[in-house]
Amino acid sequence: MKVVILCGGLGTRLREETEFRPKPMVPVGNRPILWHIMKFYAHYGFKEFVLCLGYKGEVIKDYFRNYQWFSNDVTLRLGASPKITYLSQHDEEDWQVTLIDTGQATMTGGRIRRALAHVPDDEFLLTYGDGVCNVDLNALIKFHRAGKGLATLTAVRPTGRFGELSLDGDAVHSFREKPETEAGYVNGGFFVLNKKIGDYLPGDGTIFEFDALPKIAEAGKLRAFRHEGYWQCMDTLREVEVLNKLWEKGDAPWKVW
Repeated sequence: MKVVILCGGLGTRLREETEFRPKPMVPVGNRPILWHIMKFYAHYGFKEFVLCLGYKGEVIKDYFRNYQWFSNDVTLRLGASPKITYLSQHDEEDWQVTLIDTGQATMTGGRIRRALAHVPDDEFLLTYGDGVCNVDLNALIKFHRAGKGLATLTAVRPTGRFGELSLDGDAVHSFREKPETEAGYVNGGFFVLNKKIGDYLPGDGTIFEFDALPKIAEAGKLRAFRHEGYWQCMDTLREVEVLNKLWEKGDAPWKVW
């Protein structure tokens, strides 16, 4: 199953970091948060990624094109017969990474729509390139298939400021993005989607969260997998610091590998 990751946003709320690089490349420890997300999926055996690029997408392309150089200690032989020897090997070598330019101004739904050309199966996984979680992906997928819906999101309980979900059992009764008062579960991303989701994504201007998800919920085809464990997005400098402190202490809940 392919993993589609949205990596194209401007990251305006984290301008201290994103003025020079896209938000998925902001480091946690010595690696971009995007790497942490991909390592999480790879732990569960999902190693084929489609990265939807936009703002400063060339930074992400450069990172993966030079992945061995950035990730290894090296020995250089100079002179007439130059040679580079990488001194360590990584399990990331069996990843397949497809990098697609989905446009600077394209909305989230439009990026997903463009990614569908690179998704051969009926189902795929989707997440954002700026959040980590320790949800059980196998349980999430099993839940999605049992529900026979079009889309399943991971419902989490963060602190404030996110869009609220109204749940009726496991069905999403309504979807409100960032209401004035918030309580209960919110959309934490980490989706399982059926490819027919494309019927709700008519063009580049479609916003997945505002346009597609409410319509899917109204049709009774959006399910919520409740996750009571760790979840954290990275929208502010404070949240960058929180993630880095957890990583430095060796206490990162998303590090399941």
